[in-house]
Amino acid sequence: MTTRGRIDKREAILAAAGEVFAREGYALAGVDVIAAEAGVAKPTVYNHFGDKETLFREAIAADADRALAKHLAAVDRLRDGNELRTTLENVGHHMLVCHCEERSVALRRLLNAELGRFPDLIDIVRGRAADRVTEALADRLARLALAGRLRKLDPTEAAEQFIALLTGPVEARSRLGTRPVPDDELWTVTRAAVETFLRAFGEALPVVE
Repeated sequence: MTTRGRIDKREAILAAAGEVFAREGYALAGVDVIAAEAGVAKPTVYNHFGDKETLFREAIAADADRALAKHLAAVDRLRDGNELRTTLENVGHHMLVCHCEERSVALRRLLNAELGRFPDLIDIVRGRAADRVTEALADRLARLALAGRLRKLDPTEAAEQFIALLTGPVEARSRLGTRPVPDDELWTVTRAAVETFLRAFGEALPVVE
């Protein structure tokens, strides 16, 4: 029971820290505010994390873990037996929904603001989320290529390009996360991304003599 309670308090602190850091930035975020929002005493925060810097890094890592789980659930839908275009569109749309979630936007904004002070944050986020999503997508694309449903490709390069086709236009449409993007726009971006991707990597048509 003691261990379970300690874990619950740690998770509550991390959730509150993520909210407060995203809202206030690192410099203005107070540990007392984080403790109050987590429903714990201020010394409890220090007992779990030692200092504010450690708490900040752990909160970023926790947000990255949440983003990873959602993106991997989307990529997992890319199975060999499904209709390829429709499946790519569903996967791409789900990835964009995750990308545009308020917490994900706040995480990117916080990273951009604090990278000068904490350059290691990019390694935390890439190592725990971005790179692993790319690897998972590359694995699925490699399987599709081996099954003859995509052209021969470099899986990692193809995964990076698919993600860029999705997120690049959305970053522009959202004005770097300052404007909500309606779902119909997300579908428009997704379908255009899949169309371009399949023109580059779709199964080659047989040559008609």
